[in-house]
Amino acid sequence: MTYSFEEFCADNRNAYGQDGVADLEQIRLNLERLIRENPEFVARECDPEFDYGIRELYKDPEKGFIVYSHKSVGGRTSPPHDHGASWAIYGQAWNVTDMTEYRRTDDRSTEGHAKIERTKAYRLEPGQVGKYGPHEIHQIHFEDEAGFIRVTGADLFKVDTLTYDPETESVKIVGAGSSAGSELPQPDAA
Repeated sequence: MTYSFEEFCADNRNAYGQDGVADLEQIRLNLERLIRENPEFVARECDPEFDYGIRELYKDPEKGFIVYSHKSVGGRTSPPHDHGASWAIYGQAWNVTDMTEYRRTDDRSTEGHAKIERTKAYRLEPGQVGKYGPHEIHQIHFEDEAGFIRVTGADLFKVDTLTYDPETESVKIVGAGSSAGSELPQPDAA
């Protein structure tokens, strides 16, 4: 039996503890299962032959997590960034995404200054899933025609996040409603 999108959303809802905190590893495993066991869903939501952009597929009314479909018309590399107090889990559907993780090494005493160092780099192939907890710094590079499903703990278009520039050792707040957390422009039509 195919793992349905509805089961996936219900399993993610059930991955929250009594304290309201999500078990990110369980959600990562759920997304991996969805991508591997439901090729019809992946083809429908991520096939580059169809519409490009970011689409919200589901927002949980109880827990607030959101599931997005991303289909890129061109390759892109994001700056190192976090998702503020939220988390993000990326599941690769088409092509590949190169992920780089960082850690902050300065003492955070000077506003606008941040020193980060690379801690890990890897490639997400179709069916593989990466997870990033609150305030975890990462950078993504995806190829033309890449597609992935992303689950977030909050609406990343409405929360403040941080963007880092390792060359200038600077950090800036990217405010709510900006492109914070987006790897592609929002489509014109909802």
